[in-house]
Amino acid sequence: MKNLRWIIVSLVALATIINYIDRAALSVMWPGIADDLGMDSHDYANIMSVFLIAYAIGQAVFGRIFDAVGTRIGFILSIVVWSVSIALHALASSVASFSLFRSLLGFGEAGNWPGATKANAEWFPAKERALAQGIFGAGASAGSIIAPPLVAFLYAFLGWQATFVVIALLGFLWLVPWLIIYKSGPDTHPWITHEERELILCGQFTAGNNNGKEEYVPGLIELLSHRQSWSVISARFFIEPIWWLFVAWLPLYLSDKFGFDVKAIGASAWIPYVGAAAGALFGGWLSGRLISRGWSVNKSRKFAVFVGGALMLPALLATTLANTPTLALGMITVILFGFQAAINNIQTLPSDYFSGKTVASLAGISGAVGVVSVITAIQLVPIITNDGTFYPPFFILGASLVPLMLISVLLVGGRITPVRSRREKKQLAEAAG
Repeated sequence: MKNLRWIIVSLVALATIINYIDRAALSVMWPGIADDLGMDSHDYANIMSVFLIAYAIGQAVFGRIFDAVGTRIGFILSIVVWSVSIALHALASSVASFSLFRSLLGFGEAGNWPGATKANAEWFPAKERALAQGIFGAGASAGSIIAPPLVAFLYAFLGWQATFVVIALLGFLWLVPWLIIYKSGPDTHPWITHEERELILCGQFTAGNNNGKEEYVPGLIELLSHRQSWSVISARFFIEPIWWLFVAWLPLYLSDKFGFDVKAIGASAWIPYVGAAAGALFGGWLSGRLISRGWSVNKSRKFAVFVGGALMLPALLATTLANTPTLALGMITVILFGFQAAINNIQTLPSDYFSGKTVASLAGISGAVGVVSVITAIQLVPIITNDGTFYPPFFILGASLVPLMLISVLLVGGRITPVRSRREKKQLAEAAG
């Protein structure tokens, strides 16, 4: 089967679409659920915080699980947990029950991201990784595009309880092609062509994976001793809230600021995610194109991240002045375009620095740390917006994080090259001396 790696990443992107449909369903239907059950924005913030705590734990746990059991089994475990949990939302009737089922959802959904990063590291040469990351990053945006109209349509005809059950079926349907197609990694997959296997394996520019040397696979403590790891961790810490502020609060912002109901939210909340999908593909294409033209991985990744930040910062500040839904949605589209252009290059950094046997662990840890800042931001939103009556501080908060993210990527990690063990560094120094 030719181009098997692109089929694999398409399946991962499809899982990501389902992930975001399930994730966004509560926020899209929240105005109706809140009216039915007598809840408010503080209840929503608390439910979201519980989700994010479980999501943070799930990122770290599933990162280790994927490195231990492999990509095939790891995805099966992740998607089964989150599909069962989203179906259980139909039984929720209080903040406590929503929080319980939401925490299970967060734990299961978290596995998608270290799993996707690991699949990318295993199935793509270095020059194609950012584009592959962009494809399943576009899956997150596509899920956010599809979710508002789909969920609003199902809600109108079925009500919120049945809607949760229907969207849960999507994850179980996804398992069928995954089990058939993903039999193993590219080194032993029975369907891969010899040419594609050579392209992938020869393009794995990873420390200790050249010239027959033993692959460098640091343990957790050693992994965290490298400045490159902290570059990824701090970058995710500062950039993640920008995305989540909109995933969690865009429907509520449209409702609070412009009086949108569930139908109006469904008709318009998907628009910024078209920009996000384009940004994901653009960011991946840009760094890959620069590498093909002779730029180093270091310059290509950093330039793409810088472009994303340069788009986000002024757009976040400009949105504080938006006084029409058209202007607000336009600015948010630019913000999410820039975010995805940056994040999809940041998410390739674990595979640029370390081997495939360590990638999911670093991706999981950095994702978990990122969620810590997201939880803080989510809890701050009702306070800084005065319960949804004044939103400029919401956008200023996002803008303040962009320079810190850029410092993390451009300066903290130094040059983006494969990390070598201290023993190998010592040997190289002795040989040079």
